[in-house]
Amino acid sequence: MKTLAKDTAIYGLSSIIGRFLNYLLVPLYTYKISAASGGYGVVTNLYAYTALLLVILTYGMETTFFRFANKEGEDPKQVFSTILRMVGSTSLLFVALVLAFIRPISQAMGYPDHPAYIWTMAVIVALDAFQAILFAYLRYKQRPIKFAALKLLFIGLNIALNLAFFVLLPKLYAGNPELVGKVYDPSVGVGYVFYINLFCTAFVTFFFVKELRGIGYGFDRELCRRMLSYSWPILILGIAGILNQTADKILFPKIYPGEDASAQLGIYGAASKIAMIMAMITQAFRYAYEPFVFAGAKEKDSKETYAKGMKYFLIFTLLAFLCVMGYMGVLKYIIGRDYWDGLRVVPIVMAAEIMMGVYFNLSFWYKLTDKTIWGAVFSGIGCAVLLAVNLVFVPKYGYMACAWGGFAGYGTAMLLSYFVGQKYYPIAYPLKDLLVYTLLAAVLFLGITWTNAHLGTVAAMAANTVLIALFAAYIVRKDLPLAGLPVVGKYFRK
Repeated sequence: MKTLAKDTAIYGLSSIIGRFLNYLLVPLYTYKISAASGGYGVVTNLYAYTALLLVILTYGMETTFFRFANKEGEDPKQVFSTILRMVGSTSLLFVALVLAFIRPISQAMGYPDHPAYIWTMAVIVALDAFQAILFAYLRYKQRPIKFAALKLLFIGLNIALNLAFFVLLPKLYAGNPELVGKVYDPSVGVGYVFYINLFCTAFVTFFFVKELRGIGYGFDRELCRRMLSYSWPILILGIAGILNQTADKILFPKIYPGEDASAQLGIYGAASKIAMIMAMITQAFRYAYEPFVFAGAKEKDSKETYAKGMKYFLIFTLLAFLCVMGYMGVLKYIIGRDYWDGLRVVPIVMAAEIMMGVYFNLSFWYKLTDKTIWGAVFSGIGCAVLLAVNLVFVPKYGYMACAWGGFAGYGTAMLLSYFVGQKYYPIAYPLKDLLVYTLLAAVLFLGITWTNAHLGTVAAMAANTVLIALFAAYIVRKDLPLAGLPVVGKYFRK
C-alpha cells in the first residue's frame, strides 16, 4: 500500500498539475470564443472523436502489455517489441486511410469546409496511440519521474503556444498585420487548437529515443496471436467505456433539434471540464494501480489489498467531490460567464466519474482470471443504457440528458461487475464502510447545495469549509493512520 501511495502521488502530481495547467486553456477558450459562436462546441465534438479513436487504435494493448510482461514464461522485452510494432503499424494504416478518404470523412462528420481539422486530429490520435505503449513501458519499468516529466512537457508547451496564438499574436496582428501575418492568420480560428496539439504531440515523441530501441527485440507472431485473443474483449470494453464518456458529445449535434447545437454542446463541454477533477484522480490511481495489481496478483493477501484500495479510492474521491462543490463559487470562473448555465451538470458528471472509478477497481477480477469478455459485456450494457437515455431525452432536455445518461451508464456497469465478480472472484469489500461514507457525503452535499443557493459566495464557502472539514475529520478518525506520523502523530493517538 505504501508503494501504491508513492507511485499514485507521483503519477497524480503529473496528472493533477498537468490537468490544472491545462485548465488554463478552458478559460482561454471560453473567454476568447463566445458560446454563441459554437467554436468551443467544435473543439468538444472533435476531441470526443479523438478519445474514441485512441481506444480503438490501442485496442487494449496497454493492459495486455502488463498482463503478458508479468506472466511466467514470457520475455517482457519480446512482449514490448511485439506490441509496439503492432500498434505502430495499425496507426500508420489508419492515417493512410484517413488521408485517402479525407473528403467524404470530413463531410460525414459535419466539417466539409475544414478537412484539415480531420487529418490533423487523425495524425494526433495515431501518435497518441503509439506513445501510449511507450508510456506503459515507463510505468512497467517504474519510471514515474520520466513519465511525469514528459506529460508536463507536453502540457507546458501546449499552453505556451495557445497563449501565443490566442492572446499575444492577435494583439500584435492588430498593430502590424503585414509582419505578424506571416505566422498568424486570424481566419484559422479554432483550427489553431488542433495544429498546436499536433506539434506538441510530435515533439514529445523525440524524447522516447531510448525506449524506441526496444522495437529491435523482434516480432513474435505466436505471441501476437495470443495477445490479440486476450485483448479483443478489452477493446470492446474500452470502446463501450469511452463511449460512456464521449457518445453524448458525438451524438449531440446530430440529435439535438435546435439550430444552436454547437453552442449548447460548447456550454456542456466547458462546464464538464470543472468536473474533470474526478477524472484526474481516477487516472492517477489507474496509472499506479494497474501495474501494481498485476505484479502482486500472486501475493496471499492480494484480495485484502484490493478491498483496501477500493475503500481508499472511494473515500478520497468523495472528499474531492465535496471540495469541488463546496468551492464552486470560485471554480466557476474557470469558464466564461456565458457558459455558466451548464454548471448544473457538474455534480452529476462528477458522481458518474466516481462510479467509473469504482467500476475500474472492480474490473480486475476478470482481467486476472483472463475472463475479459465479461468486461465487454458490462461496458456494452452500460453503453446501451447511456445511448438510450441520450436518444430518448436529449431532444427534449438537451445536455442535461447527456449528464444523466453517463450517470446511468456507469452505474449499470458498476453494479453488474460487482455482482458477477463476487460469484467468480469474491472479494470481501467493506460494504458497510463504503455505504456510510457515501451516505455521509450525500448529506453534506445537500448542505453544500443549500448554502450555495441561499448564502453569498464568501459566506457559502466558509460554511462549506466546515462541512468538508467534518468529512475529513471522520476520515482521519476512522481510517487514516495518522497516529504513526512523527511529531504530529501523538495528537491522533487514542
